[in-house]
Amino acid sequence: MKTRFTNPIAFRPLPVTIIGTVVYAALITALLITHILVPSAPNNTPAAGINLTEAWQDLQYISGAFHPYNSRRNDETRDWLLMRVERILARNTRGLIFDRSKYLHDEQFRASIAKQSPAVVFSDVTSNVTFSREGKNSNSDAGRESGVSVYFEGTNIIVYIRGSADGDEDWWVSGHEPPERGGVLVNAHYDSVSTGYGATDDGVGVISILQIISHFTKEGHKPKKGIVALLNNGEEDFLNGARAFSQHPMSKFPCTFLNLEGAGAGGRAVMFRSTDTEVTKAYQKSRYPFASVLSGDAFKRGIIRSETDYLVFTETLGLRGLDVAFYGPRARYHTDRDDSRHTSIDSVWHMLEASISTLEALSSSEDGADGRGSEAVWFDLFGQILAVSKLQTLFALSIALLVVAPVILIVIGAVLYRFDKLYIFSRKKRIEGDQGDEMVPLDGWKGLFQYPVLAILASAAVVGLAFLMNKVNPAIIYSSQYAVWSMMLSAWFFVAWFFSCSIDFLRPSALTRLYSLLWLFVVGWLVLVAVTVFQKRRHIAGGYFLVFYFAAIFLATLVAFLELFRLPRKSEYADEVSPSQTGEVRSPRTQSIASGQRLAQASEEEEQQHQPEHSEHQNADEDDEATERTSLLRNDRHTTFAHYPHRDPVTTEHTLDEGKEHKVYLGEQAWSWSLPTWLWLLEFLLLSVIPVVLVGEVALFLTSSVHQTLADGSSILLPYIAIAFFTILILVPLSPFIHRYTYHIPTFLLLVFIGTLIYNLLAFPFSANNRLKVYFDQKVDLDTGMNTVSLTGIKDGPYIHDIVSSLPSTAGQKISCSDSDVRKGLQTCSWPGLSPKVVPSPPPHLGIPPQFGYADWLSISVVHANNTRNEARITLFGKNSRACKLLFDAPITNFSISGAAEDDRFDKVPKEGSKEIRLWSRTWEKPWHVTVHWDGGHDKTSSYEFKAQQKRAKGLNGKAVCLWSDANDSGLIPALEEVWKYAPTWVAVSKNSDGLVEGSKRFLI
Repeated sequence: MKTRFTNPIAFRPLPVTIIGTVVYAALITALLITHILVPSAPNNTPAAGINLTEAWQDLQYISGAFHPYNSRRNDETRDWLLMRVERILARNTRGLIFDRSKYLHDEQFRASIAKQSPAVVFSDVTSNVTFSREGKNSNSDAGRESGVSVYFEGTNIIVYIRGSADGDEDWWVSGHEPPERGGVLVNAHYDSVSTGYGATDDGVGVISILQIISHFTKEGHKPKKGIVALLNNGEEDFLNGARAFSQHPMSKFPCTFLNLEGAGAGGRAVMFRSTDTEVTKAYQKSRYPFASVLSGDAFKRGIIRSETDYLVFTETLGLRGLDVAFYGPRARYHTDRDDSRHTSIDSVWHMLEASISTLEALSSSEDGADGRGSEAVWFDLFGQILAVSKLQTLFALSIALLVVAPVILIVIGAVLYRFDKLYIFSRKKRIEGDQGDEMVPLDGWKGLFQYPVLAILASAAVVGLAFLMNKVNPAIIYSSQYAVWSMMLSAWFFVAWFFSCSIDFLRPSALTRLYSLLWLFVVGWLVLVAVTVFQKRRHIAGGYFLVFYFAAIFLATLVAFLELFRLPRKSEYADEVSPSQTGEVRSPRTQSIASGQRLAQASEEEEQQHQPEHSEHQNADEDDEATERTSLLRNDRHTTFAHYPHRDPVTTEHTLDEGKEHKVYLGEQAWSWSLPTWLWLLEFLLLSVIPVVLVGEVALFLTSSVHQTLADGSSILLPYIAIAFFTILILVPLSPFIHRYTYHIPTFLLLVFIGTLIYNLLAFPFSANNRLKVYFDQKVDLDTGMNTVSLTGIKDGPYIHDIVSSLPSTAGQKISCSDSDVRKGLQTCSWPGLSPKVVPSPPPHLGIPPQFGYADWLSISVVHANNTRNEARITLFGKNSRACKLLFDAPITNFSISGAAEDDRFDKVPKEGSKEIRLWSRTWEKPWHVTVHWDGGHDKTSSYEFKAQQKRAKGLNGKAVCLWSDANDSGLIPALEEVWKYAPTWVAVSKNSDGLVEGSKRFLI
């Protein structure tokens, strides 16, 4: 009796199905765990001076109410932060208590007490800054539109932690420059938006800085280089606080920075932007790094339109540093769900631990202030390791792969040809016989076109699904991104498997795997060319995963080429099977000698003819015998399909050796008997592990970042196309092996596809956990008493109209909807709303509408200068507010405010002029005195708005506006409270502009 043996890793259906499924399941599970779960915070004290319980209590206080810059709660938050800093420093400096009166109102606080302390506190209530931002590009050929000018009075809190290398000199008092610019800045903003509690934007950043102060002022943990801890106020309204910091002497000290932010509402904090390789390596010290250079490229190319204080630190102060922020879920960002209930102590620890580790590395770095880092590439692996390299290194690797990879394959192909073993693209082999030359078929070209057919059809299926979802139920991705992922992955897999197995059934080939890898190599090489060009010309590093993807394809293809050396020489094989060499008469049907199955069945028939006396019992034993060509379902049935007609055997008049025949898989070329049956596993692991990990991390990060941005006006189709694209990249490594899969997994995935497709097409796209974000504002014409409430939301679907219609105040009202002027891609619906009560006033007399008291909310006077016709002085005053703005019908060329600082780094007015001046005061109800200048007809600028103004340079019309942003007290903004109370549970409310309520008056110069 023959020994029964089954190779557990042979390239046969069952091993391929099991191993392929297990590997992919393990990789995807690990990626999801890394992406969804946050590392647990330690139960004990994680580092000296760190108290997570205290940090959590601090977060609960900060996020206990809305605290935008233009709110009373903002002042309370500032005083509370100063008190917390005082207590931390007193605790860490052996009971030393600061005299709060000195640094609460003395910006240059210094006393003998400062030199005894490891830290100096600055309560900056004097710095102010005037700057401008350019306007958008005009739709015409006239250049940019007019820009915006801003005057801001800062209320920042600055804590300087002395480094061991800094010395004791208080250089900032005398106005001198720091002896050496080498410190480290860590920044977070303590203001929130008017509709969000600011737990992660930026409460976690603030409490992290409090713990950082505690850690680095603890005895024995003094940093080498000094650390400047900045708690800035006013980030949400134009990065105002960071710009105000530029006016403080301490801004001259740092050379690197770490900015802590929030663009989501929990989860892991991602390092999403960096200036260079050297500072990025400091983040490597983090225990749980989470980062991707792809987000940095998105900011660099303007794909992400929002900004952080990173912009000010790099462009204005010239610092090098990092941006770390929470990034999801976007639906809670700037809403009342950005609170401590919807984040966790684990998220706090993730940001805090990364901050301390990074600051320790930056403080110990030997890079000086004049250091200029190199462009960087960075990404994490399972949130455990951060890979960092120079972009130049990635470019060199890309060039090497582009040149070396094809050369190696060509050389190996030449060697195979030299040894007469290059079966690919070989149709026949000419041999010399007794009766002349004879052509022995090799069928080496079979399987050449199988891969492009299945790849094109499977990819077309998922791209088609993307457009289908965008057409039928485009918003479903907002709440169900994983359902969309499941639909796409199952669809691609099933379509690819079905067509691959169909083609393989009709034209089986032992070279299918190699041809698939060759096609991948060619396409990958072309993609790498494009990636390399972007690296060189656009300095885009986000295609790093495609570089490693191609490297994996190359290695797998290399192994497949080397595998061909195990084949017999083509001449030897032809001699072995040629009838002229064996003395057999060759029938016409033997021209197709590529079918190993036919050869095997012929051998069995001959064996039965020579041994007729074998009993049925022995036949049963033969049936039980398993070989590498034995079908999984027995009886020689193909295992890829459940049921199909069995191929009729073709009897040949010659055979291979019986041992060889048993090594040929069903229907494949007879010469394939010598191919190793296990090397496919090495090829599969090379091709799948690294690409799936790198692509999967990028895919999950990107889609989680953008799947809810449709509420911001971003493209709805883009997330679907992104998922389709990454679905292809994730599953392509399976495609060279997919024809060996049994029908079980594809059938299961077909059911998954059907279920998720039905759900994605029919389900309501929003829920209480994934609320649709809409934007609120209320505008009051203080001259006429007219007030208009607006909600802005997505255009697609009836959602915004249904939300507005659900409000009691809209009953019987005319609702006007149009494209939003503020948020591109969204729709604004407006109606006469409930009267605001943001300014305290005596109860109205009986029968007198409240709007008759609006006129007192804002006072404005305009004096046209006598000596010129293009200068005027405007006096503006708003009750119960410290934020106003001036809007002009035509651009102004210059303006001035009494007491404003001058800084050559900032243009007060862009070259196109300004049509808006925003005014922010640190005190309440401050009278504004603004002198404005406008074009008088002599400016030769090409701006189309200036040219229009030249025709009517006799005066200047405009509007004075004051803002009210405090929604903490009930009854102040009834229209907003109505939306909170009566809108559907799947709706979240955010602010549409700087003020929740804006009151305006017209003026004429």
